[in-house]
Amino acid sequence: MSGDFTPDQKRYLEGLASGLQVARLARVPPTTQTATQTHDGTDVSHLAAQDRFTAAGRKLSDQEKIKREQHPFDAYPRLNEQAAKNEFPKAADNFRWRYFGLFYAAPAQDAYMCRLRIPNGILKHWQLDGLADLAERHGGGYSHVTTRANLQIREIAAKDAVAMLEAIQDLGLCSRGSGADNIRNVTGTPTAGIDPRELVDTRRFAREWHFHILNDRSLYGLPRKFNVAFDGAGTIPVLEDTNDIGFQAVDVKPGFGIEPGIYFRLCLGGITGHKDFARDTGVVVKLADATKTADAVVRVFIDHGDRTNRNKARLKYVLDTLGFEKFLAMTEERLGAKLKRVPAQAIAPRPEFDRMAHVGVHPQKQAGHFWIGIVLPVGKLTAAQMRGLAGIAREMGDGDIRLTVWQNLLISGVPETQIAAAESAIDALGLTTKATSIRAGLIACTGNRGCRFSASDTKRHAEDIARWCEDRVSLDVPVNIHLTGCHHSCAQHYIGDIGLIACKVPVPHEGEPVEGYHIHVGGGFGPHATLGRELYRDVTADEAPRIVQSVLDAYLAHRFSPAESVVTFAARHEIGALKALCEAARTE
Repeated sequence: MSGDFTPDQKRYLEGLASGLQVARLARVPPTTQTATQTHDGTDVSHLAAQDRFTAAGRKLSDQEKIKREQHPFDAYPRLNEQAAKNEFPKAADNFRWRYFGLFYAAPAQDAYMCRLRIPNGILKHWQLDGLADLAERHGGGYSHVTTRANLQIREIAAKDAVAMLEAIQDLGLCSRGSGADNIRNVTGTPTAGIDPRELVDTRRFAREWHFHILNDRSLYGLPRKFNVAFDGAGTIPVLEDTNDIGFQAVDVKPGFGIEPGIYFRLCLGGITGHKDFARDTGVVVKLADATKTADAVVRVFIDHGDRTNRNKARLKYVLDTLGFEKFLAMTEERLGAKLKRVPAQAIAPRPEFDRMAHVGVHPQKQAGHFWIGIVLPVGKLTAAQMRGLAGIAREMGDGDIRLTVWQNLLISGVPETQIAAAESAIDALGLTTKATSIRAGLIACTGNRGCRFSASDTKRHAEDIARWCEDRVSLDVPVNIHLTGCHHSCAQHYIGDIGLIACKVPVPHEGEPVEGYHIHVGGGFGPHATLGRELYRDVTADEAPRIVQSVLDAYLAHRFSPAESVVTFAARHEIGALKALCEAARTE
């Protein structure tokens, strides 16, 4: 035959395919058959991936069984029923509701947390104002800025869960897919479109990928969560190398077999909690092809990600198993086109980022206008502060609120004549645009007041460390101190100059273990990407501020010059020698 199929032929083939599917289902156990038949065609690739593991004699993880039993998006009526009865979910539905952005936080809190989706971390003043109302009406009256340039609202009663989700959508925002095995909030350069140094305004690309995800059900229910970041080579780092996919804006020089100009360099496999950064693949992507390239990568991950072992289910482990070349070949097959590759020397040097640019007043590319970076106490904002910042952005800026991965936010488009008034208004809210080198780089996850996985109260301990060290250490360089509560490493402790991961510390003759940390030193990111090394184990939370001070004192006393970073200083010492320097600093 030649030419297209006739309508009758198409109907015949559709019927044949349907019959073959029914026949296949007849050969699987009844419980699986019933569950599979409830899924529409968009779930076929996920079901096929599960089938390959079970056919090999391996058992699906509990989460995969939950997804197979009932797709979370098909269970929304039950979420409504639970809200009407003011009931919190059992384990299976607790997992399902994360597809809607709801996390039941027990035992840390007998309440839901709702995490939003804010592409590129940018929202409008009226949206922040509206979220303040929702935080008071349905939550605890505050929000947290996350390390994915996002917002979380906590202390939501079961009866308010659906009202919260729907009211968020009324604001033109959403929370869909912000938890569980889905593609999380899309990050981008927070100064996109206003940055004098940027190569690319990332807003369009983050937004395009955001809506691509939202409107394709087959991109939900991955083997594990998945992070994507767009770095436009702006002043403020995005930490794209800690993501599963990092798109880095680069300038390709002439003479390397492709048209010179601005591209995205493709980096894959970042997951610093598992001690790996996203690695350069040698591939550069046309800007217009970013979404379809990301889509192809994700679909290869869907097909090959582990559905049986949650600890080995992230993209990193697919790359470890297949190797980068085979994975890229599969991506090309999905794309239906060859990826463009260039050697490292084809890439022009990228602009240097500024580790303090997310705090204070900085000039925009728009003449006479500035962005103002506001310091937040480890990412927390009260509803009153949210309203106040929304008003400042509306009255004195361009109306945008720009969240960063450093757990703070920027107000952009402030005319020079309004800077003093804006800073005064920010101070009146109990916030500031000025920070010490310690507080500007202070990052802390939710901690055990709001997360059941955390072994310590990270936000409180971060504040303790900042207060202690600010009075005793005179730093003249930026320093990042990251506190994370568990092995998930939401605060990415491995990339901090000083990184603390929570633990329970046995104390002789004291009964129950107390909250504490293992302390790492020498982590970095971007061109200085390095995993911190463990310096101390089992430090109690009460002792942690003094230990952190000793690390900083040792650095200041023994660095070659003020130009030597903590990363470089730590790298030229063995751990034993570093510890000796810190111990000496403590006794002085």
